[in-house]
Amino acid sequence: MAKKTTSSKVGRFMRLAGMTATVAGRYTGNRLKSAFRDEDSRLDAQKQTFERMADDLVNTLGDLKGAVMKVGQIASQTQDLLPAEFSKALQKLQKEAPPVEFEVIERQFELEFGVKPDDLFKSFDRQPHAAASIGQVHRAQTKSGIDVIVKVQYPGVADAVGSDLSHLRLALKLGGVLKISKQRADALFTELKLRLEEELDYEQEARSLRAFRKHHEDDAGILIPRVIDRLSTQRILTLDYLDGDYLGSPELEAYPQETRDLLGERIFALMSKQLFELKKIHGDPHPGNFAFRPDGSVIVYDFGCVKVLRPEIVEAYAGAIKASIDEDYHQLDLALLDLGARVKSEPSPGTDYYKVWRDIFFEPFSGIVGYDYGGAQVHLNAAKQMPLFFKNMSKFQPPVESLYIDRMISGQYWIMKSLRVKKDFSKALFAYL
Repeated sequence: MAKKTTSSKVGRFMRLAGMTATVAGRYTGNRLKSAFRDEDSRLDAQKQTFERMADDLVNTLGDLKGAVMKVGQIASQTQDLLPAEFSKALQKLQKEAPPVEFEVIERQFELEFGVKPDDLFKSFDRQPHAAASIGQVHRAQTKSGIDVIVKVQYPGVADAVGSDLSHLRLALKLGGVLKISKQRADALFTELKLRLEEELDYEQEARSLRAFRKHHEDDAGILIPRVIDRLSTQRILTLDYLDGDYLGSPELEAYPQETRDLLGERIFALMSKQLFELKKIHGDPHPGNFAFRPDGSVIVYDFGCVKVLRPEIVEAYAGAIKASIDEDYHQLDLALLDLGARVKSEPSPGTDYYKVWRDIFFEPFSGIVGYDYGGAQVHLNAAKQMPLFFKNMSKFQPPVESLYIDRMISGQYWIMKSLRVKKDFSKALFAYL
């Protein structure tokens, strides 16, 4: 069912301000009551309060879409940024967003081209092909008969980025859940703002598409859409239509294991090559941004979120992986300091702490022949250790420079799991390192 976006500045301000007040009120009320509770009761009450606060956040962000919904999606994949109750609730935002009314799309066309979609295209589907946090995609056909997809940004989203992020940061701070230093929070939200501003500039995305097409032009089975320049602007992006099967579709479910494993190989190579060679990564691993073909081809969509990595960050990230594989926990600690993931003024959490996480996250690369991603429980095993993480939380901080690397790797894990890949990528990883 289509719905209207709250695109006016006043409307967004009032919704976000109301959310902030509600979250702050819940936190204050819980703190006052906690003064009269024992430890077990206090922790249980805190959990319930966090769950209610998280629901307040999700309901508002889902309705408003835009920058705040996108940050919510990122936060749901970043376990060290917010308490578990928030990460779990924010995962709801990963689902496809409800579309907006077609009149909103027409208005954006009139703002960008001065005409409606039907005046520019031979045909233009009124029902969206997909809907997301900052825009939606429609199928269309050009006047010359080329099948295309048209990505249309919601009006007003770009203008609201700064205000949206300020409100979200204030809500998290007053809710007592953003437990990092002001300096680190400044760096984190600056990074998010920069990436979002890039993602909202479709001319920048068009440049990224051309760059990644060129980089992967010799990679068999990797397909990236071509930009139709004359039908693209800063807020509307038209691409040739590359058809494929999406995760969960009946067609993909029928793929044989051999094809699934080939898809897994290509996804692993795609992301490893971007990280270690190009040092520029596709930073939005949402399942909807990938499609697949029975011949083993992988189609990659949506290059709005691209992170250019400094060589020293890639080197430190590779160093952390190598140290983990070798179980050299002193070197791992140094690599995490270089990445900015560890608080320099705090002592190391120690070998036992690191070994717990190393054994969980590196299970897929332990040399198991035909490792079964479909049955992998890395995420569940990690969730069981969250109390251990929170006990040592003061020693760590969100690694701003590698935030999108973590997001990419997390997304890759879920894609492999959904594809039910059975493959050992340890040798491939060692080759890139």
